[in-house]
Amino acid sequence: MAEHREGAGQAGQLSEHGHPAKEIHQLDRVVIRFAGDSGDGMQLTGDRFTSETAQLGNDISTLPNFPAEIRAPAGTLPGVSSFQVAFADYDILTPGDAPNVLVAMNPAALKANIADLPKGGTIIVNTDEFTKRNLAKVGYDSNPLEDDSLAGWDVHKVGLTSMTVGALAEHPVSKKDAERAKNMFALGLLSWLYSRPHESTMHFLERKFAARPELVAANKAAFNAGWNFGETTEGFAVRYEVPPAQMAPGNYRNITGNTALALGLVAAGVKAKLPVLLGAYPITPASDILHELSKHKKLGVTTVQAEDEIAAIGVALGAAYGGALGITTTSGPGVALKGETISLAVALELPLVIVDVQRAGPSTGLPTKTEQADLNMALFGRHGEAPVAVVAAQSPVDCFHAAIEACRIALKYRTPVILLSDGYVANGSEPWLLPEISELPDLRVEYASGPNGEDGKFYPYLRDPETMARPWAVPGTPGLEHRIGGLEKADKTGDISYDPANHDFMVRTRAARIEAIDVPDIEVEDPSGEAKVLVLGWGSTYGPIGAASRALRQRGVNVAQAHLRHLSPLPKNLGEVLASYDKVVIPEMNLGQLAHVIRARFLIDVVGYNQVRGLPFTSTQLETMLEEVIKNV
Repeated sequence: MAEHREGAGQAGQLSEHGHPAKEIHQLDRVVIRFAGDSGDGMQLTGDRFTSETAQLGNDISTLPNFPAEIRAPAGTLPGVSSFQVAFADYDILTPGDAPNVLVAMNPAALKANIADLPKGGTIIVNTDEFTKRNLAKVGYDSNPLEDDSLAGWDVHKVGLTSMTVGALAEHPVSKKDAERAKNMFALGLLSWLYSRPHESTMHFLERKFAARPELVAANKAAFNAGWNFGETTEGFAVRYEVPPAQMAPGNYRNITGNTALALGLVAAGVKAKLPVLLGAYPITPASDILHELSKHKKLGVTTVQAEDEIAAIGVALGAAYGGALGITTTSGPGVALKGETISLAVALELPLVIVDVQRAGPSTGLPTKTEQADLNMALFGRHGEAPVAVVAAQSPVDCFHAAIEACRIALKYRTPVILLSDGYVANGSEPWLLPEISELPDLRVEYASGPNGEDGKFYPYLRDPETMARPWAVPGTPGLEHRIGGLEKADKTGDISYDPANHDFMVRTRAARIEAIDVPDIEVEDPSGEAKVLVLGWGSTYGPIGAASRALRQRGVNVAQAHLRHLSPLPKNLGEVLASYDKVVIPEMNLGQLAHVIRARFLIDVVGYNQVRGLPFTSTQLETMLEEVIKNV
């Protein structure tokens, strides 16, 4: 299942349930993939296993993968939903290139995932679903559980459905509800196999089915049946343990990228001492941010589910004009619709944060699959010269900090900021060390309170000499009446102006405002100082690039790594950093959008490595590519 670190025999002892204890082997890392129909509860099962694992103190990383349909056709390949979780006793950067264990709830799940499972890996398969009809649906001419086609793997044939129904025979639930509980049986079995605790899952079931006590009891019984099956069956002779990882002391919780981003926006409002207003229209994969923010009214957050994307950003921009921290969340199709209002925000020079949780396009594309293909739109996708700041999150936890940074820039420099996430980091999860509120940056800004001109008048476009930000004049403040709108503004006065020289000046000023934003220098990880090749990434490629670079260095291959959080403006030292390496490689989940920007800006012939499969890079894939580049330098 994974490389054994050590074994500990326990022959002759009894388990906590009174059964003869089985031998326990310690592992340093395990990757499990739960796979089944989209109605089999694989996302819930994976999430619960992840939560229990986080409580043990392992480092974790997850990769949910599910179809766009709410209920895809049962038993078909397009309908397969999976959840991969990697957990280890050391710091990990990705959810794993391939699973060590595959839990397949039906033939479709097996066929869709078997190619990813290395030979020698473990398959736990629900034999009850391997009927002639289900086999034929996915193109199996014979039953793979009987024709020796799985001879290279360690296969455990378990009647998950029938055993669950049998375990719940005395419970007052329907056969359909009993069958649905098979995911809890599987969770119980895997929790036993990898020595996971289960108390919080019991509490979770009590909350989830609070209105139906019979389902609470049935799902608990199914979980316990799976646990006891593991203890008593001869099919599993060994259980496994993964010791806790060495992590900084503090309070941790498991968190997804979308939840972390939402909490970052809440924290920004608290640190700015401003009300937060989210205008949003539900769209995959950004909707969970709306759901999370709607829970935090007590912290000054107002959420408006608008009738469409244009109305959503209109509400957010109106809130910004009124003195609030205006936020709108969406994905690529929504950003396209919001473009005109983003351009208006550029002209009005108001603080506005636009969150784009990218997905595979174009058009509807692959709504539940990941991609990084909105960078060009974020940088250039508006009519006229309408520059904005662009920030990208690199991991689920980093979504929290990236959200605060986006709000800092928006408030301090009075500008729209596009915050780029994507489906991979949004739905993935990892342990989060809860920060001390006192350690977060102070985001307070001052509203304009009176006239700012030497003549005693108020000039709405008279700028701060340091930040180039105009005053934030809240409507209704006596003496600060001024005109707003999309027509070009005269410098300082804000009056409507058609003067060519003024327009040229204002266009150049808006561009200079973005370039004047203070962003940190880019940091380079080059332990040996002898690397000739630099891998430059942005956004969610951070984990795979980091894992690949780590693997190369462990084999004595020198490689440097740098990662961009700020994409507009770019760090001021970026050109110097790029010029100090013989080759610069940029892996992206698009067709080379950052590579084009770097080539144009710095005249460096970077090496692009591109993938648009709706899936993140694997570290092995990048490791192989980088080693080839390094050999040829």
